[in-house]
Amino acid sequence: MALSKKSMLEQLFDSHATGLVRYLTRKMKSAEDAEDIAQNAFIRIQKLAEAGELENPKAYLYQTASNLAIDQIRREKLHSNYLQGEVTRQLADYEVPGAMPDYCTPERLLGAKQQLNEMERAIGKLPLKCRQAFLLHRLKGLSYAEIAQDMGISVSSVEKYILQALKACRKALERVGASEI
Repeated sequence: MALSKKSMLEQLFDSHATGLVRYLTRKMKSAEDAEDIAQNAFIRIQKLAEAGELENPKAYLYQTASNLAIDQIRREKLHSNYLQGEVTRQLADYEVPGAMPDYCTPERLLGAKQQLNEMERAIGKLPLKCRQAFLLHRLKGLSYAEIAQDMGISVSSVEKYILQALKACRKALERVGASEI
């Protein structure tokens, strides 16, 4: 009986994988993300197919994929909002009302060097996978999906690692800021 369910899943994949990826590509910003989501949808379908719980596999496949896409878009938006808030906070720290910023004063250069040193220490103390994910994203510009594939982990794990690294960097900057006061 499991063989027929597997063949049903294979038939579903053969019939709908290309269309599903096209559908998801329209919803997502990248074809790579669409392919990842489609793959995850098929994995979820497989589990239900093995349990014999699918009445309309195509509809369930598209609904599952759509839900996964929405979840990823929400996570990306939250991450983007977090980063935007960090940038805004950093810029606000340097603004003095009514004054033009002077970015090259010796004090600012020394402060920037201290911040950089503290950030390097904080990144160096991160767990290996966390540090690796953060550096692949920040230095090599890889997407979360590319990092996940490269490291053999889930996109969710990559998001958690990068968030952990960002929090460590923020604490490092707070330590430097507190020592300057």
